[in-house]
Amino acid sequence: MANMTPVKTPARELSPEIRSKCFDEVAFAYTDEEAALEASRCLNCKNPLCVTGCPVGVRIPNFIKLLADGDLKASADSLLSDNALPSVCGRVCPQENQCESKCVRGVKGEPVAIGRLERYVADKALYSGSAAPAASQNGKRVAVIGSGPSGLTCAGELAKKGFDVTVYEALHKAGGVLRYGIPEFRLPKKIVDAEIEKLRDLGVKIELDSVIGAVYTVDELLENGFSAVYVATGAGLPNFSGVPGESLVGVSSANEYLTRVNLMKGYDKRADTPVIKSKNVIVIGGGNVAMDAARSALRMGAESVTVVYRRSDKELPARAEEVHHAMEEGIVFHFLAAPVEYLGDENGRVRAARCIKMELSEPDASGRRRPVPIAGSEFEIAADTVIVAIGTSPNPLIRNTTAGLDTDRKGCIVTDEFGRTSKKGVYAGGDASTGAATVILAMGAGKKAAAAIAKDLS
Repeated sequence: MANMTPVKTPARELSPEIRSKCFDEVAFAYTDEEAALEASRCLNCKNPLCVTGCPVGVRIPNFIKLLADGDLKASADSLLSDNALPSVCGRVCPQENQCESKCVRGVKGEPVAIGRLERYVADKALYSGSAAPAASQNGKRVAVIGSGPSGLTCAGELAKKGFDVTVYEALHKAGGVLRYGIPEFRLPKKIVDAEIEKLRDLGVKIELDSVIGAVYTVDELLENGFSAVYVATGAGLPNFSGVPGESLVGVSSANEYLTRVNLMKGYDKRADTPVIKSKNVIVIGGGNVAMDAARSALRMGAESVTVVYRRSDKELPARAEEVHHAMEEGIVFHFLAAPVEYLGDENGRVRAARCIKMELSEPDASGRRRPVPIAGSEFEIAADTVIVAIGTSPNPLIRNTTAGLDTDRKGCIVTDEFGRTSKKGVYAGGDASTGAATVILAMGAGKKAAAAIAKDLS
């Protein structure tokens, strides 16, 4: 019988006082008892709307019912057959805007905690040896460029279909944005490592320190025995807005800052690229990357961290959970404000950001309210570090070295809905084709492209 409790089974968390000073994971996993209790809230709908909200098409009621029935192995097998990176998704997916937003339990209460249950089942599978079954080889080779969520998903799906898959990663460790972008307190790197090992167990090969477009071109991969190439290079080129003073020491992109902290272990003074300890940090932007940068800066020892966002809290694009955690940890938010100049000291280091207050215009045809500066409202915020988190674009290397590959005005690779590009044998997906988006949308693109590649090469 379904548990009709109207609220989710709560998940325990590290207290703000403890977590703001370390990189330990904030949210704890459900206990066995908590998972069973929450799983029993699922109504196992005949028309599961939650599945329509999942970009990778996880059969959500199926794995939850198996869990509620006490068959953890079957639940894990179901989940792993649908999702190549479930332990990742259970932690960083914006379920509140996707699967959980469709859950009928949310009509008169809170939806089922699908993300927490996914994490519980996936983590149990990681450490029990459960894995998706490998298929017999079909003799066809596919190259995947990039080992972020889209590339890894495509690689795993193809491996399960019998393809010989090689992933080429530009950096010295695999994982893409999962490795360099998302902080340890949201996504422990041991989880990323374990998920990648599961793919290696399927036969996926990963070549590190391999910058495609430099060591090989896409055409050379196709000429050297690969039947198809999937481009999943993400959108790692940071955007800046041209604010005067952006070249001052202490002003950096969120990409650089997070890469130094997450990939290069910049919190360790012995690291090759240490991060200088800051006193007052300003983060420009309001998305998840901005929250990651702000919360990381706090953990790196900053005395104050301020987020400056040009719209109001109602338009803030970051996950509500991340904003809530940031506020609990003492991060200050300046809404309806934007920088107009970064001010430096006599040594060329940033000392403050001059900002201007904004107001929202009347809604335009699309319903969007544009932020408009308020004349004479400038004010300053002291800062020795400014982190710019206003979006990213695809790196131009692939498009500049691949003839016949159509891109749009933003440099994104143009594809059909299944990832096929203008160049025969070449597919693309994730941020490389959409611009910066979420992990789960990138994974969905990887799964669709894998299906298209398998169909086209059959």
